[in-house]
Amino acid sequence: MALLDSILQKCTSITHIKQLHAHIITTGLFQIHPSRTKLLEFCSISAVGNLDYAAEIFRRIQNPVTNDWNALIRGLAQSEQPKKALQCYLTMSRWPQKPDPLTCSFALKACARVLAFFEAKEIHAQFQKLGFDSDVRLQTTLIDVYVKSGDLDGAHQLFDEMPLRDIATWNALISGLAQGSRPKDALALFRRTLRERVKPNDITVVGALSACSQLGALSEGKFIHSYLKDAAMESNVRVCNALIDMYAKCGSINGALEVFHNMVTRTLVSWNTIIMGLAMHGRGSDALEIFDQMGRAGVKPDQVTYLSALCACNHSGLVEEGLRIFNNMVGSDVSPNIKHYGCIVDILGRAGRLEEAYIVINSIPMDPDPVLWQSLLGACKTYGNVGLAERASEKLAEMGSNSCGDYVLMSNVYAADQRWDDVGRVREEMKSRDVRKVPGFSFIELKGVIHKFVNGDHSHMNSKEIYGMLDEIRIRVKGLGYVPNTAFVLHDIGEEEKENALVYHSEKLAVAYGLISSDGGDPIRVIKNLRICGDCHVVFKMVSKIYGREIMVRDRARYHHFKDGSCSCGDFW
Repeated sequence: MALLDSILQKCTSITHIKQLHAHIITTGLFQIHPSRTKLLEFCSISAVGNLDYAAEIFRRIQNPVTNDWNALIRGLAQSEQPKKALQCYLTMSRWPQKPDPLTCSFALKACARVLAFFEAKEIHAQFQKLGFDSDVRLQTTLIDVYVKSGDLDGAHQLFDEMPLRDIATWNALISGLAQGSRPKDALALFRRTLRERVKPNDITVVGALSACSQLGALSEGKFIHSYLKDAAMESNVRVCNALIDMYAKCGSINGALEVFHNMVTRTLVSWNTIIMGLAMHGRGSDALEIFDQMGRAGVKPDQVTYLSALCACNHSGLVEEGLRIFNNMVGSDVSPNIKHYGCIVDILGRAGRLEEAYIVINSIPMDPDPVLWQSLLGACKTYGNVGLAERASEKLAEMGSNSCGDYVLMSNVYAADQRWDDVGRVREEMKSRDVRKVPGFSFIELKGVIHKFVNGDHSHMNSKEIYGMLDEIRIRVKGLGYVPNTAFVLHDIGEEEKENALVYHSEKLAVAYGLISSDGGDPIRVIKNLRICGDCHVVFKMVSKIYGREIMVRDRARYHHFKDGSCSCGDFW
């Protein structure tokens, strides 16, 4: 066997494998299953192997043993056709040979790749009958299938029922919960690892930091950072990259910069993450300085780098710099994709250069996606270009876009031009197509606790005090000349009801709760799932001045820092 292993490692082509196969047959070794299994495994998973040839070898085995099946199923599970691994597993179940834990594990990995949840449950039932329940690796693979198939509750239940777990098991569920829009549960599970004295590794920590990033949970992120220092994990590059992302997305761009500058070794991901973090916070000049430093350090930018730099220009109104970076990219060996073109369209549109943006959309070498036309439509609304807005709207309709935002923007374009019949037509079309607005919600973290608000929310235990603060805010901002912009409410209701609808937006509820519940010296940090409402943007500038509080709102695109009556975006958003 040792000699066979040595010969296999010297095989550099399928021709060599075929020659070795012929030798094994002529010497009678093919009938000795460890030898043929080694050959079959090498042919199935090695870089020089060939799955079709492996299948041909397998078909010539009169009585394949379990290891023979495992070699082929493993190769198929890793291939571009993982469904064939499940077909092979099903065929094996009709033979006398029984699957072992490895067989089940390879089949489950195929299930995870093709999201074959029904088949995974059947395999689960089978290995329970075979007595493999105590196999930790097998159970961990099954949790991974449940997570990737979207059954997070099932994954959590399976996890709780496991008699033994290793780190890999905790990682699978923590990462799954974080990626499956259950970040609060991911953080709770991470805390549980510490209580149960399970030592997290870098994968565990990255999953927990990802959850913090989604929630804007800065205090939780700082707690994890402190743990990393104590556990001597702070030098891990992957962990540092996750820390940069966490600090940036939780509102502490200075914390992100501190981690970045303290890194001894940086990867391309490190540079990309800090550039995008600065872009999110509207610090375009700082982002471009880091971009230039990256070039001086001899680090070659990739598509993500260029996208981050373009986003920095976009969020800061750096039009000429954005065009320069894009033109440099076109002249490099890094090809722009649809997202890069989208940034250029947005940069030009926000600057009022609508015809140029329109020309870019019509000249890109790939089919434009709806986002480009939506960006142009938004710019047309800002600058009151009705004709171009109608062209963008028509393109969106042709592409089958049925987004609420498209209708709201077009309605506002017509309303600004006092074309009330067209406003009514858009709204009727919206009703007839049953277009529904994506519900807005906002998070705020206070004293380590995450509070979630939806529009018009009365479920919070401090609801009475929150609404009292909103009433106070409404009175005080009107004293500064605030007039509600009811154009942001797309409902056939009276002006008073529209004004009330604006007052009770989720981000206003979160900010009101922050005002009544936090120390006056701390910034109020709010995370919103949608773009911040224009009316809320106006109000928060006034609130920051009236109450002397810094307010930070992260919407789906960027951070807004409200302080002393102004916003870091300079109203360029």
